[in-house]
Amino acid sequence: MTTHSDSMPIENTSNNEHFQDVLARGLADPSRRALLRRGVGLSAATVLPAVSGCASSDEGGLKMLAEPLSAAQLKFTPVTKSVLDTVVVPTGYTARVIHATGDRLFSTETAYGNAGLEADDWSRRIGDHHDGMEMFYLDANGKVTTTATARAVLAVNHESSADAHFFHPNGQTSGAKTGQKFSQFGAWDDGVRPALEVDKEINHHGVSVVELNITNGAITGYKLDAPLNRRVTPNTVVDVRGPAAHLDGIRQLFATKFDPKGTTARGTLNNCGSGRTPWGTMLTCEENWAFYFNMPAGATVPTDTKLMASRTRYGVATTAPAGAAGRRTGQGWYTPADTGDMRFERWNIAAGGAAAANDFRNEPHTFGYNLEIDPADATSRPAKRVAMGRFAHEASVYSIPRAGQPLAFYMGCDSRNEYIYKFVTAASWSASDAGGGMAAGNKYLDEGKLYVAKFNADGTGQWLELSYDAPAIRTYSAFAFANQAEVYVHTRIAADAVGATKMDRPEWGAVNPANGEVYFCLTNNNSTNRKPGTTDAANPRAYADPDGVKGSGNPNGHIIRFRETGDLATATTFKWDIFLFGAEEDMDSTNVNVSNLSANNALSSPDGLWFSQATGILWIETDDGAFTDETNCMLLAAVPGAVGDGAKVTITNSLSGSTATQETFVGGLLGEARLKRFLVGPKGAEITGVAESADGKALFVNIQHPGENTAALGSNPTFSFESQWPGNGTTSTATTYGPAGRPRSATIVITRTDGGVVGR
Repeated sequence: MTTHSDSMPIENTSNNEHFQDVLARGLADPSRRALLRRGVGLSAATVLPAVSGCASSDEGGLKMLAEPLSAAQLKFTPVTKSVLDTVVVPTGYTARVIHATGDRLFSTETAYGNAGLEADDWSRRIGDHHDGMEMFYLDANGKVTTTATARAVLAVNHESSADAHFFHPNGQTSGAKTGQKFSQFGAWDDGVRPALEVDKEINHHGVSVVELNITNGAITGYKLDAPLNRRVTPNTVVDVRGPAAHLDGIRQLFATKFDPKGTTARGTLNNCGSGRTPWGTMLTCEENWAFYFNMPAGATVPTDTKLMASRTRYGVATTAPAGAAGRRTGQGWYTPADTGDMRFERWNIAAGGAAAANDFRNEPHTFGYNLEIDPADATSRPAKRVAMGRFAHEASVYSIPRAGQPLAFYMGCDSRNEYIYKFVTAASWSASDAGGGMAAGNKYLDEGKLYVAKFNADGTGQWLELSYDAPAIRTYSAFAFANQAEVYVHTRIAADAVGATKMDRPEWGAVNPANGEVYFCLTNNNSTNRKPGTTDAANPRAYADPDGVKGSGNPNGHIIRFRETGDLATATTFKWDIFLFGAEEDMDSTNVNVSNLSANNALSSPDGLWFSQATGILWIETDDGAFTDETNCMLLAAVPGAVGDGAKVTITNSLSGSTATQETFVGGLLGEARLKRFLVGPKGAEITGVAESADGKALFVNIQHPGENTAALGSNPTFSFESQWPGNGTTSTATTYGPAGRPRSATIVITRTDGGVVGR
C-alpha cells in the first residue's frame, strides 16, 4: 500500500463503535483492571501446541510446521538503519534483481530504455509498483505443486499510478505541476490526455506472471518468451462468479455497455496485497480502485439514490464539475477518444445512456474484489470472486487446511475506520483438489458465508454474518438492501449495518503455520482520532512524532492477532490481543515504545505480513513516512509467539499539554532475540510482498516506488530524482540492474552466500 493512503479521506461515517469505544467500556469493568507491572510475567516465545487435524504436507498449500520457530534460530546480524539509495541486507547475504518495471516478457518488444519513450504494447512488459506476489512450483504435468521442482512461476501485483510521470519523457502531458511530488494522489489539468500516455498507464497496472530460470536449484532470473509469461491488466476480460442463487442479481449490478448481461467484466486494478489458494491459484486483491473513475464537466449525474450512496461510501466520484476550469481528481483516463473498444470511455461513470447497460455508471461495481488467476494456464480466464465481498481488499490469507472441513479466507479493508472480514467456504477441503486450477476455485469460492469482525472489550470477538436474512441488514434505514447480491456488491454498507468494529487501516494479514493464529497490520492513525483521553486499550497511544515528520496521533501503527475458538475456520467467535507496537527506539517507553524496540529493530507503520512455511519466521514490512528521516522502509524478521502470552500495562500519554493514562493489553514484549531488522530499502521505496522457495533458501521481496518523493520542475518537468535505484549501481553486494536514469520498482531475490536457509 503506497504511502499516499495516509491522506485518503475516510468514507466510513457510520455510527458503529470503533475499537476504542468497545475497549474503553470493557476496561471500566473492575475484573479487567488488575494490572501487572510492565514486563512482569511476559513470556519470551510461548507457542501453543500444534492444532490437531491439520493438513499434512501432501494436502496442498499452508501446512503445520513440524517444529515452531524459536528465538535462538534467528541467527543473522541485524542491519542498521539506512538512508542510502540502495538495498541493505545482512552480512553473508546477497540481493539480486529478478525483474523491474518495463522489462519485456517477450523478445518481440524492445529492451527497456528507461527514458519514458517506449511506445509499444505495455501489456507485454512487467508492470509498475510491484506489490504482493506468489511463487508456484509446477510438476511434470504442468500442475501447481508444493514440492520443489525445476520449473516455477512468479506472479507479481502492480499497484498504483501515483508516479506515472516517470512513464513519459516529460511527465504526464496533463498532470505534472511545478513542485508536485509524483507520489501524490493529485490531480490533472482539464483537457484531453494523449491516448498513448493513458494506454501505458492503464497497462502497467494488474499482474505479471513469469517463468523463473532455475539452474541446479538456484533461481537466476526469469525466462524471456516462456509459455506461461502473461500480463493480466485492467483490459483483460474476466468472468463474473458468485453464488448460484444470487448470480443473476450480481450480474445486473455488473451490467455495462461493454457487457449488458454482466457475465464478464474487464481486468483488475490497483492490486496491492495478494494471496494464494491451497489448490494452487493466485488471489490478487483490488485495493484503492475508486480513485480512477470520474465524470466530465457538465455530465449527467446518475439519479439512482442507492448507487450514489454506495459511491459515497466507497469514495467514488459523485459529482461532475460545473465548468471547464479547475483541476480534476483522478488520472483523466476517460478523456482520449475511443476507437470502438471503449477502453477509455469506461472510466466515465456519468449517466450517458437510457439505462445502466447503455453506459458505464456501473463500472465501479466491477472492481473491489479478489480476482483469481491460474498461474499454470496462460489461456485460462481470471474470475472476480464476488462472494468474498467488495471493498478495498488488502491481501487474502487462508486457514490451515483440514481434510473434510471448510476453509476460511481472512481479508482486510485498507482505510481508516474500515473492517476485517472472513469468507468461509461451503465446500469442505479435499486434498484431491490440489493443483485443480480455476475449476477448484469455482468449487470453493463461488459458495460460502461472508463475515465481518466485531472486537469486544474483554479480549473476545465475534464474526457477524453478512446475510440479507440478518434483520440488521434487511431493515437498515441508511441503505434499502433488496437482496443478497446487493450485500456482496455493497459490502462496506452491509458491514456498517450489522455493527462491525471500525479498525485503523487493516492492511495485510497472515496465518501462523505453528498454531493457525491470524495476524493483521493496523498501519497508523492521526491526531483526529487519537488524543489523550480518547485512546483505548486497542489504540492506546496518543503522542507526537518527536522528529515532526508525521504529526501526532499514532503515526507508528501496530499489529493485532486473534485465534479462532476451537481452532476452527467455521468459528463465529475468537480471542485477540496486540502483538507489536511500532515506535522509534528513543521514544518514551511509558507511552510509545511499549514493545521495547531498540536501534536494531525499531520500525514504523507495519504494512506487509507474511509467514515463512519453511522456517516459521513472521516477516514484517513497512510503508512509512514517520521514521524516514532516520531510515528508509524495511523488512524485519519476528518470532511470533501466541495470543495470550503477554500481560496488561499502563501507558501515560502526553500530547499538547494534555495528559491521561490508558490501560492496555500487550502480547509478549519483543527483544532483539525475537525481532531483528533484516533489510532496508532505497530512498522513497515501500518494502512489500514476500515469497520464498520451498526450501527457504531464496526469499523474494518487492521494492515499490523508489523515488516516490521526486518533484516536478517546470511545466514540462525535468526530474531531480530522490532515487535512481536499481540503475545506480547497487543492491547490497550486487551490481547495477538495467539502464541508469529513472527509478524503477523491482522484485529482488535474497540468498545466503553459503547456500543456507534465509533468516536462520
